[in-house]
Parts: sequence; structure tokens; C-alpha cells
Amino acid sequence: MDRTPPQDYETLRLEVSARYDSLSKRLRQIASFAWDHPTIMAMETTAVIAERAGVQPSALIRFAKAFGYSGFSEMQRPFQQHVSERSASYKERIRSVNGPGGTSDKKSPMGILDQYCEANATAMSNLREGVNAADLETAIDYLHNAEHIYTMGQRRSFPVVSYLNYSLNQAECRAHLLHGLGGMLFDECRSMTPKDVLIAISFSPYSEETARVVSIAKQNNTPIIVITDSALNAIASQATICFEVEDAEVYTFRSLTTSMCLAQTLATALLFRNETAEVNNN
Repeated sequence: MDRTPPQDYETLRLEVSARYDSLSKRLRQIASFAWDHPTIMAMETTAVIAERAGVQPSALIRFAKAFGYSGFSEMQRPFQQHVSERSASYKERIRSVNGPGGTSDKKSPMGILDQYCEANATAMSNLREGVNAADLETAIDYLHNAEHIYTMGQRRSFPVVSYLNYSLNQAECRAHLLHGLGGMLFDECRSMTPKDVLIAISFSPYSEETARVVSIAKQNNTPIIVITDSALNAIASQATICFEVEDAEVYTFRSLTTSMCLAQTLATALLFRNETAEVNNN
């Protein structure tokens, strides 16, 4: 018996995320393209989408049928509904800020500053719209009740994790930065328990070490809070709570503004939660 395919964008997105790891390499490629370019998925022909995604048109049909649709045209309907409600995805909106306006010489120092300011302003607006309030409250609950908070992030994520770990310690939390000094990374993270919390931050190209730490935390039944740029990756699929953020990008250089803002929000909200609890206990 044929199952009913997802009828709306969010349901489809959740199902693709849940099944992402089990998809073939080609279908994962289509899934990642779809979430980065919903407007193209909604409006373009199969031939154009296939060319932009770097796949054969037949792969798009296989992708649609894998989720219960009769064909690719039927699968486009959730994307069309989504795009009609929101003019473009977060990533597309961020990339669009490099259009007319501001300083005429885009590559002058002031022109570059203008572009970063515009891109970051758009990214911050998207962050405010995209973060689920219930997820944020639940994340603070986990952090408030945790005996120890472990933080993990490498490469571009490291500045955010370092700041977050510093802020958590300033809030008198037992925060531990998993940096792997002396080759002890995986020995350190094996001490995590269900009473602790792991905050893992990772952006493309994703750190294999971060993915391994998340896997160990999952095995230890440790709650995992993930900050990442896509829900379609190994650490996001194992998260207890996942915050998907998109930092601004100008000339292939990516900012950390939205990621840092979310980290500051977690630390500050936890501080206020701890202060309130202390007052109520006295």
C-alpha cells in the first residue's frame, strides 16, 4: 500500500532529515541542494534544477518517489507553498544583500564594510525568525540542571565555543572546553554522563572530531545541544536540540555574528535562570 507523501514543506523537511543518513550519496546531494535553494526547487523545471544541483533529471524523480510522491512535479508543491509564504530561504536572502545600494566600489574598504554590515543585519534578522522559542527554553532547562557542561567545536567554530565556555564559567557553571590538548580529547569526553550536557558547534566542512564526540555523548545518553549550519549532517541527526543558523558570507568569507549571538543568548539566559533559582531557594 502506497503511503501518503508529506503535504507541506516542514513535514517534508523533517522526514528528509530523519532519513538523510540512509539515502544514497546522490539523493543526499539533492536534499542538501533543496534546503539551500527552495526557490529554485519551487519555480524551475526539472532540467534546470538537475543542472544546478549537479545531478541527472532521473535522480530528481528517484528522490521524489523515495518520499512517496508520484513524480517530481508533485514534490514541488510543498516548496511552492513555502516560497509563496516566504520570499526566499535564509541563505538566499543573505546572499542577495550584495546587490545595488551602499558604496559604489564594492571592493573598497568601505564597500566591503557595507556588505558585511548588510549581510550580518540580514543574518541576524533570520536568526530571530528562525530560532524556536520552545527549543531555546528547553536548552536553558538542560543547561540549568546539568552537573557539568561540555563544549566542543573546532576550526571556524572554535572562537564561538571558546567564548561560550568562558561565559559559562563566568556564570559559575562547571563548564569544560573539549580541546584535545595532549591527545586526550576522547578520554575527556568519555566522562560525560546523562546528568551533563554537551554543546557541540560545527559548520561545513564538518569536523570529524566533533562528530565523534557527539557520538560518544549519544552513547552515554548525555543531552546534546547542537549549533550548526544545516540540519542535514551527522551531528544534527543525533542532537537533543538543534539550532540551525546561517552566518553572513561576503566574498566566501563567513562571519560568526549569528553564531556568537546565539552563544551569548544561551549564556546570558542561563545566568538569569540560575539567579532566579537562587533567589527562590533563599
